[in-house]
Parts: sequence; C-alpha cells; structure tokens
Amino acid sequence: MKHKFLLCVGNKGYEASLEVRKLYEHIPDKEAERHGQVRIVDESGEDYLYPSIFFAPVRLPMETRSSLTAHSSGHGL
Repeated sequence: MKHKFLLCVGNKGYEASLEVRKLYEHIPDKEAERHGQVRIVDESGEDYLYPSIFFAPVRLPMETRSSLTAHSSGHGL
C-alpha cells in the first residue's frame, strides 16, 4: 500500500489533537473526501476526520516514505 502524508497547516478548534507543521499519515476515505474531510491518525493515536483545509499534501521520496512508515507508531511524524 502506498502511504500518503499530509502536512498540518491549521488546527483552529483542534489544538490538542493536531500540531501545525507536523506530518500525518493519511488514511484513504472516499466518503470523507466527498464531504471536504480527511482521515488521519492524530495525537491520540486514533484515526479521526478533520477538515481538509487543515492539511496540504506533500511528496516525499520513496526512501523517506519507507523510513517514516517503518518507524511510525501510528502517530503524527
């Protein structure tokens, strides 16, 4: 499975759950995307929906992606 990462660029109202300038692993959810949301694993270690405007996609080299997913415990990176 190809891992996609999102950079948090806003967290208004979700300050305890999201850290601005932090990478989060994206979990595909087509239904959420239809409603302008994305599913990520937040600081609680659980996956939740957040407004997509809080995140920007980032392109990482394959080696970097592999390294991050190998060392990830499910939290933001």
